[in-house]
Amino acid sequence: MISSSADHLHIELETPQLLAEKLNAIVSNAWPCGEYDCDAMAFFLACYENGGEAAQGWYGWYAVDINPVSGERTLVGSGGYFGPPDSHGMVEIGYSVLPEWQRRGYATEIVNTLVSHAYSFEKTKNIIAHTLAENEASKRVLISNGFSETGVNEGHLRFEHVR
Repeated sequence: MISSSADHLHIELETPQLLAEKLNAIVSNAWPCGEYDCDAMAFFLACYENGGEAAQGWYGWYAVDINPVSGERTLVGSGGYFGPPDSHGMVEIGYSVLPEWQRRGYATEIVNTLVSHAYSFEKTKNIIAHTLAENEASKRVLISNGFSETGVNEGHLRFEHVR
C-alpha cells in the first residue's frame, strides 16, 4: 500500500496518464475503481492541502500488486480513511478493488492494512465501514477482519471494529 499525497492527487486529476510513472506501476484503463472517483480525489486533495503533514496517511492509499516472479507492479485497488480519528477516536474506512483483481484477497489485505495503520495511533478507538446489504463479498471482507455488523445507515450496512 502506498499512501497518496497532494502530488499524486494533482496528477490523477490533471494528467492521469502520468499516475503509472508516479507509482512505478501499471495502471489499468479501468482506473479509478469503485467510489474512488474525481469527487473523492478532489476531497482528499483539499484535505491534504488544508491539513498539511498531519493529514498524510489519513486519506487515500493505493494498493499495488508486485508479481513475485517478474517484479511487475500493478495498481489493483484503493483504500483509505474519511479523515483522522474524530474526538471519540473513531475513523471510517473505504476500499475498492478493480473488477479484474477482485476475489483474490486484495480487499481483505487493504482492510487489514488500514485497520493496522489506524490502530498504530493511540487515539484510534474504533473503526467503521459501510457497505451495501447485497454486497456479500464486502461483508465477508469486513467480518474476516474482525468487524461486526452494528446497524443500517442511509441504506448501507454499518460495520464496526473496536480496539
